Amino acid sequence: MAGSRKLGRATDHRKAMLRGMVTYLLENGQIETTVTRAKEVRSMAEKMITIAKGISGDNTAADLHNKRQVFAYVTKESVAKKLFDEIAPRYAERNGGYTKIVKVGPRRGDAAEMAIIQLVQE
Repeated sequence: MAGSRKLGRATDHRKAMLRGMVTYLLENGQIETTVTRAKEVRSMAEKMITIAKGISGDNTAADLHNKRQVFAYVTKESVAKKLFDEIAPRYAERNGGYTKIVKVGPRRGDAAEMAIIQLVQE
């Protein structure tokens, strides 16, 4: 995460917020948030899906490593299981681009540019 955005948060708060948002995205399929947050969430969500896709069945040590990486990041065990069982197989033939960001205009309170980030339907 060399060129990552700070999002006006301390490091621990930012990491916790992104973990929560990625978990929520994988659980529900879409989130409405600001454009800059959506771009950060996209980065991490796509990494998690790619790691989950890496499970092949013939190399158990690598499979266990991938599972542990996902379980260390995703905050709900049920969502991590859904990632391996439903989401990753859905994108088996796809090389990246698992999410899309749709801009929805400014937020009423502070005019921040809002967007919906969602998992692409195969």
